Amino acid sequence: MAQRIRKGDTVEVLTGRNKGARGAVLSVDRARNRVLVERINLVKKHQKPSSQYRSGGIIEKELPIHISNVALVHNGERTRVGFRVVDGRKVRWSKKQNEAIDG
Repeated sequence: MAQRIRKGDTVEVLTGRNKGARGAVLSVDRARNRVLVERINLVKKHQKPSSQYRSGGIIEKELPIHISNVALVHNGERTRVGFRVVDGRKVRWSKKQNEAIDG
């Protein structure tokens, strides 16, 4: 299946405690259908000191959310994503603005 949301896209959260918040996609886990969005779904984790976290303590980190709970933002508006063939290339297509997302 084609990838409707990609790393670097801006998305808006549709449900949950972060509803309405926007952020950039940091990573996409296609096997689990989850996306990691910058500064969204933050949790506090008690971390022991290690080589990566010298002092340890309580750190904040993002957890992934299901891909169905986010919508792509194109030209400042939420939109659904389709696909079209333009000049022999398959491109993502904004259904709301009726234009290519990827160019």
